[in-house]
Amino acid sequence: MLDLTVKIEAGDLYDYMLMHAYNSPAGLVGSTFGAILIVFAIATKQWIFIVLGLVMLLYLPWTLFLKSRSQILSNSSFQEPLRYTLDEEGLTVSQGEAQEKMAWKDMHKAVSTGRSIILYTSRINATIFPKRQLGEQRTAVIEIISTHMPPGKVKIRS
Repeated sequence: MLDLTVKIEAGDLYDYMLMHAYNSPAGLVGSTFGAILIVFAIATKQWIFIVLGLVMLLYLPWTLFLKSRSQILSNSSFQEPLRYTLDEEGLTVSQGEAQEKMAWKDMHKAVSTGRSIILYTSRINATIFPKRQLGEQRTAVIEIISTHMPPGKVKIRS
C-alpha cells in the first residue's frame, strides 16, 4: 500500500491537457496540417500560409494554457491537496470527507510525460501524479501501476 498527497497546479494540468490533446486524432491532424501550411508557404513564397500555419500550431497550446489556469482557479477540487492510496485492489482518491475507489481492472491506461505520471480512470478522465511531488515514491508508484495493470495498458517511462 502506498499513500500520496498531491496538490495539482496549473502546470500539471496543462501538461496533462497537452499530452491528451496531441495524442488524439484531432490534435495530430491539426498539427500536421499547420506544419504542411508552413512548408507550403516557404516553398511557394505565399507568406499568408505561414501565418495560417502558425495560428494552427499555436492555437491549441495557447487555449489549453488558458483553460488550465482557469480550471485551477475555478474548480474547488484543485484548491486542496488530494490524497491517493494505491493498494492491491485499486486507487482510492480522497479529499476532505469525499472518497472514491477505483479498481485496477477499470483503469483505462497509464502513461507518462516528462513532468507527470498519468493514470486514466476513463477515456477522458485521469489522475495526475506530478513527478516533482512524488520524489522517491515515483519508483513505487510505477511499480504498483505496472504490477496491477496489463502491460499493454502501461506506457510509462522512468
